[in-house]
Amino acid sequence: MKKIIIAAGTGFLGQVLVDHFKNKVDEIVVLTRGKSATKNAVRYIHWDAKTLTGWERELEGADVVINLAGKSVDCRYTEKNKNEIMASRIDSTSILNQAVLQCDNPPKHWLNSSTATIYRHSEDKQMDEATGETGFDFSMNVAHMWEKVFFKTETPNTKKTALRTSIVLGKKGGAFIPLKKLAYLGFGGWQGNGNQFISWIHEKDFARALTFIIEKEMEGVVNVVSPEPIRNRDFMKALRTTKNIPFGIPISAFILKLGARIIGTETELVLKSRNVIPTRLNEKGFKFIYGNIEKAMSKL
Repeated sequence: MKKIIIAAGTGFLGQVLVDHFKNKVDEIVVLTRGKSATKNAVRYIHWDAKTLTGWERELEGADVVINLAGKSVDCRYTEKNKNEIMASRIDSTSILNQAVLQCDNPPKHWLNSSTATIYRHSEDKQMDEATGETGFDFSMNVAHMWEKVFFKTETPNTKKTALRTSIVLGKKGGAFIPLKKLAYLGFGGWQGNGNQFISWIHEKDFARALTFIIEKEMEGVVNVVSPEPIRNRDFMKALRTTKNIPFGIPISAFILKLGARIIGTETELVLKSRNVIPTRLNEKGFKFIYGNIEKAMSKL
């Protein structure tokens, strides 16, 4: 690959990808709501993720576009926030469709964020791309609409892949940081009844999986998750063990709801059972470095 575009690439996942690709490609361009600048050989180009203002010229001749744009779901689901969560995903995906179609030499492959939350709460069945059961609530409806807008516009010269990504565990961001803090404070027991599954992936495997998808020219939807979903109680136990924390007080669903109100988030982020597996990646032969939770956490 010579040129890669990362839309909304200044956040946690964006920086994971920048670090991963910086020695693998000739040019990285990050589309950002911030000011245009060049930093550490990466060019940052301003966009508003809604309109064509010149940034679209960067797509000409690009090998890959990866779109990570979308307001964080780590907030209260007020009507205002729900509208912004939906609009930020739909607007950025729609305008990128327009930009790709305008290119004389469009990107070869476009990877667009989606979410493993598209599948229903499941403690009884593992969800893969072919047999997974999706549902209908706010989060799942956002995912449905996001993918619909992404795929409904045909881009004949640009392959498309929707990344149904789970929780990404990383050193500098994502869910691992607050969970680790909870554990150090003594609240590292299970949350709710602890039986809900967590689908997760280590940050390095996340970046490697995207590279693999590009190399194998995988299209359609792909679950970007580790091969071993783990129950919440076992996840928290592994966290305590790897960090040498001797005990952890469980947090009931009732207390979680109170806490979520105080810190401005939703309990769905920890209570929904995401029981998702990466069948398509496995079938193509992708090898996870951090396939089990103990190994992943020992490297965080």
